[in-house]
Amino acid sequence: MTAAPRRSTAALAAYASPTLPLAGLGLPLVVYLPEYYVSELGLSLSVVGTAFLLVRLADIILDPILGGMMDRTRTRWGRFRPWLVASVPLLMAASYALFMAKPGIGPIFLWSWLIVVYIGFSMAVLAQTAWGAVLSSDYQQRSRIYGFWSAGNVVGMILVLLLPPLVAFTLKGDHAAGVQAMGWFIIVLMPLTALLAGAVVGEPAAPPQRHEAGLKQYFALLKRPTVQKLLIADLLMGLAPGIGGALFFFFFERIKGIPKDQAGILLLVYFVAALAGAPLWPWIAKVTGKHTSLAIAGIMYAVFQVAAVITPNGVNAFAITVLVLAGLPYSAAPLLVRSMMADIGDEERLNSGVDRTGLLYAIVNGTVKLGFALAIGVFLVLEKLGFDPKIPSAEGDTALIVLYTAVPAALGVLVSVIIVRYPLDARRHAEILAQLEARDAAQANAQASSHDLSDPSPAPSATQ
Repeated sequence: MTAAPRRSTAALAAYASPTLPLAGLGLPLVVYLPEYYVSELGLSLSVVGTAFLLVRLADIILDPILGGMMDRTRTRWGRFRPWLVASVPLLMAASYALFMAKPGIGPIFLWSWLIVVYIGFSMAVLAQTAWGAVLSSDYQQRSRIYGFWSAGNVVGMILVLLLPPLVAFTLKGDHAAGVQAMGWFIIVLMPLTALLAGAVVGEPAAPPQRHEAGLKQYFALLKRPTVQKLLIADLLMGLAPGIGGALFFFFFERIKGIPKDQAGILLLVYFVAALAGAPLWPWIAKVTGKHTSLAIAGIMYAVFQVAAVITPNGVNAFAITVLVLAGLPYSAAPLLVRSMMADIGDEERLNSGVDRTGLLYAIVNGTVKLGFALAIGVFLVLEKLGFDPKIPSAEGDTALIVLYTAVPAALGVLVSVIIVRYPLDARRHAEILAQLEARDAAQANAQASSHDLSDPSPAPSATQ
């Protein structure tokens, strides 16, 4: 099978552009909105934690359904681009409701709009990530494609993090005004970027045959050893920073004595470092292999997440350095796992003869959602362990420190242990591509021979 031509930087930037508003939504759903609905809108930790946890867990069921529908989709615009565009109105409506909410709203309001936002978010993220998998069949180029995708995610998070301090500085707005600015960021950029990507970046033609793509096939893929190993690593590597992100403001405000506005700046530093890591990890993967690169990232994250405990209170050079070094690995898992899942797609096509790209990326989306749902569920654990956001206590503060530092670090180490012996490396992938190319060529020759044998036109005579 011949690899697709190398995509231009401009084309990949256009492909990655929808990640700006999607990341601008994804980050607040984990970091800002849960804390905002507790501190500013008056809902309890248990109500908010339960809503975000259960809606996200229920949303996981949607992914195999959407993935199967995308695999069966055949339009002149491809399998995945139409779904990205269709997600736009859902995300715009839900973003307006969630980010512009006023004090006095209740649990039903939160549950209802979380359901809508996660349906739209699932459609958009699954369509975009699966689309990236079919843009190239080359082992290294896939890391480059998802490097752009990961960089776009981080840029989107940086831009949305800049909004609260900009609103406070230029408009003298409060925390609520900053959260509302995040909502407008999503509402304005989502339609513009989705249309840009859809218009500029092509999508290779899907295989002509339609095939079964549902829960049965979804669970069959989950039995593959490469899928299991990759998903466990992805789940843990998403859960670790998810827990850190959910507790970020609580940790730096309560333990390090840093006001919320200054803590927001530190979070911005963290994601600037993550942006720097976006081109770093594909380069390391080119040298060491994707799975080894991911193992290195897990250890690096663990070391510097624990180091947050020993940083002096307040904003200082040591604390900023630790945040930078902890932020560098943030980009590794998203881009490497998606690149590795595209390789599994080739393995699956060789074994089954069927392209299951949509279902494979539904599986990835499911682990990401499960990780972040469990991360938000840390609110419930924190409350059970005696933490109160308004009343300091030694017991609650100790629980906060352990959950913010030690637990994510342990998960990072576990990722490295799990992924270090991953079998689908560059050599094995090259073998798979060679076998696919040989089989495709044989099938093409067989079809050509069959066509020649069935051709009713008479052979030319010797006198002609």
